[in-house]
Amino acid sequence: MAILTFLLNLAGATMLLLFAVRMVRTGIERSFGASFQRVITEQKNLLGATGTGLGLALVLQSSAAVALLVAGFSSTGLLGFETGLAVVLGGDLGSALLIQVLSFDLNWLVPLLLTIGGWLFVKSDKRRLRQYGRILLGIAFILISLRFLREAMDPIRDSAFLPAVSDYLAQDFVTAFIVGAVLAFVMHSSVATVLMCVTLVAIGAIPATAGVSLVLGANLGSALIPIWLTRGMPPCARHVPFANLGLRGSWAVIMLFALNLLPVQGYLGMMGPAQSLINTHIAFNFTLLFVALPCAGMVRRLVERLLPAIKVDPDDTPSEPLSALDHSVLDNPTLALASLKRELLRMSAVVEQMAGPMMEVYSNGDLARIDGLRSLDHQVNNCLSGIKTYMTEMPTDDMSKQDRKTAREMAEYAISLENAGDVIAKRLLPLARRKAKGGLRFSTEGWSELRFLHDCVLANMRLATNVLVSDDVESARMLVAEKTEIARLERKSRKRHLKRLSDGTTTSIESSDLHLETLRGLKDLNGYYSEVAYPILYRSGQLLETRLIEALDEDH
Repeated sequence: MAILTFLLNLAGATMLLLFAVRMVRTGIERSFGASFQRVITEQKNLLGATGTGLGLALVLQSSAAVALLVAGFSSTGLLGFETGLAVVLGGDLGSALLIQVLSFDLNWLVPLLLTIGGWLFVKSDKRRLRQYGRILLGIAFILISLRFLREAMDPIRDSAFLPAVSDYLAQDFVTAFIVGAVLAFVMHSSVATVLMCVTLVAIGAIPATAGVSLVLGANLGSALIPIWLTRGMPPCARHVPFANLGLRGSWAVIMLFALNLLPVQGYLGMMGPAQSLINTHIAFNFTLLFVALPCAGMVRRLVERLLPAIKVDPDDTPSEPLSALDHSVLDNPTLALASLKRELLRMSAVVEQMAGPMMEVYSNGDLARIDGLRSLDHQVNNCLSGIKTYMTEMPTDDMSKQDRKTAREMAEYAISLENAGDVIAKRLLPLARRKAKGGLRFSTEGWSELRFLHDCVLANMRLATNVLVSDDVESARMLVAEKTEIARLERKSRKRHLKRLSDGTTTSIESSDLHLETLRGLKDLNGYYSEVAYPILYRSGQLLETRLIEALDEDH
């Protein structure tokens, strides 16, 4: 019975730890995720990229999340291999430093974090403050889970079961290494795995020698997570994760045998068993960083040889992507609606392709790039025409009332996407051309505001695509809430701009119309994408019929 109680308590504490780490990461991604692309892709040297990865891992509490961001940006050509590898290695070091912070006795902070975080999350009407509350609650739950983990060991610490397991792991360091790798991969969090190992060593549940092997294995397991999560991505996106796996796995095996076969364990434990694990984890990632970065070019060539990118013959590439509309399934309403949704996804991707480099062409004034982006609007228009034609060919008599309604909702969203493309092609890109030809400049504050708003709009466009695929009510609510937040940011930037005008800021005066029109264009672009949420919310009863106060009876 003691074994069963132990396993149940251990599982509960571990799940709370995983939930807490995810809760913190979710809050940060929802608050600042829109700026991650700019932060990562603007790095000009490997040292800066390493610092960026370190900072992102501390913030996101996950080196795997950093690796996934790098993979995504690498797949679109926004990030080179060497820079991406530096970001990932810096992220691994950042997650190791985070464990040092979380290992301190911070239990006195728990009531304060729960009070402030709970109040912000429950009582605040502002989205950003609610996410801050989520982050504080997540940190408090991490500390609580670690305390539960220590308490879970008490009933079994003096039994024969735990000493037998810990002694076996201490004697067979290869098995301990494999167990650590499996734990990190299954838990999908090296931070949670290493924290658990540190806690077990701190209370004497397992010896430090076994803990070191477990931690080294966790480093290997953490490198396997991005490999698994990027399995559907193109080879160019997987180059950095595979390079990280090769480097981290090789270094972990070397360190495993060195620390277990050479007489160095006594020196590691001079600061205490738990701290020896943390020191080993930090030293492992620190040394790997400085061993691997000078060899980045050689590693890139090796990975490209082992995992070659898919080569496409330019003669075989169509000038315009093929339509996803399948006319052979028109007699099957379910398949026809699925075909419509695929075409909407393709249409949305083209608009995102137009919107992504917006601030880049505003900054560099590349007229050829501006014309190239504007030409994509032709594809968006063709998508809408195709969807309209496809709908006229659908046999509505054989469709249920709900299927006909779904088809109309898709057509309405296609119109919204076409309007979004027009905002970019006919309003924002001409503004970028006017800025380039007129040699206009934004004020430092104004430019920062526009970039932040653009980042937020891009994040909402991706969220809208997820809503289109999932029909998830909670995501739809979040998208509408983000629409309100974008409107607030637009008003706030407009007020700040007018204040700069009244203060006589020269650059603000020269670019005033440009700034205000860009703000309005970004707001409208976001609004068109948000339209996908309303049918979902209406069906689930999440929308009010009107925002107007009903007229009072005449007697009152």
